Amino acid sequence: MRNIRILIKNIRDGFKNVIRNFSLSLASISCITVTLLIVAFAIVGSYNVENFTKVIRDDFTIVVYMNNSNTEETEAKIKNEINGLSNIESIIFNSKKDIANEMKEESEIFNTIISSWSDSENPLYDTYLVKVKNSEKISNTASKIEKIEGVEMVRYGEGMIESLLSIFKMVEKILIVIVVSLVLVTAFLIINTIKITIFSRQEEIEIKRLVGASNFSIKQPFVIEGLFIGVLGSIIPVLVTIYGYSVLYEKTGGILFSKFIQLVEPFPFTFEVSLVLVLIGIVVGMIGSSKAVRKYLKI
Repeated sequence: MRNIRILIKNIRDGFKNVIRNFSLSLASISCITVTLLIVAFAIVGSYNVENFTKVIRDDFTIVVYMNNSNTEETEAKIKNEINGLSNIESIIFNSKKDIANEMKEESEIFNTIISSWSDSENPLYDTYLVKVKNSEKISNTASKIEKIEGVEMVRYGEGMIESLLSIFKMVEKILIVIVVSLVLVTAFLIINTIKITIFSRQEEIEIKRLVGASNFSIKQPFVIEGLFIGVLGSIIPVLVTIYGYSVLYEKTGGILFSKFIQLVEPFPFTFEVSLVLVLIGIVVGMIGSSKAVRKYLKI
């Protein structure tokens, strides 16, 4: 019970100290705010890059062109062989007649040209649209399909797909490094700004020592003060994340430049990011205060 009363008193004192020394605390709060804003952009960017990658992977389709001399039995056999491969998720047949009809609907010019074809004159290919389970193995799967007898050729955007995924992975890793680096830099800055606050209150700490206060009881109010500083520093980044991202999503319709570049839906995404920002602010504020007290006051 006594420990709980002490904790409550230290929480109260920590809050009062933030208010009492607000001009000094403001430097720490501003430091956390600016850093968390950048961290928020990096986290949102990282999540969305991951989402872009997922959308592209989910849309990967291997287009398998059949030889025009194939019979229906041959094409059915080819389908069975493709389905027998380990990396196949689904396979859809698309006849050359259906493809021609789709092209006719796209353009009047196509409609005029294709309408003049008879079934025997149609130069298009019957195709199978194949989706894979693991997009990273799409090249290997496409090579196996291409070797099946009766397959004319296989296309899946080879080269471009691998390059695009490679770029997204690199960007994602860079953003993660940025987030970690910013958190470490913030902790360092917090230690130095809180050191100034603690230095100005050395007399208060000396009095506590003289009356027999333990190192823990001296340090605890500063750690709690760091918690409040972290929470206050995270308010603006949280508001910017929730409202700013929601406005961006609404204005763009959730799509940037292309249907492949789809933004993550705001809810519950922004609340999850906000929770992470608050936790980072609290942890960095508390660790910064703790280290400042231990390192510079040698408690």
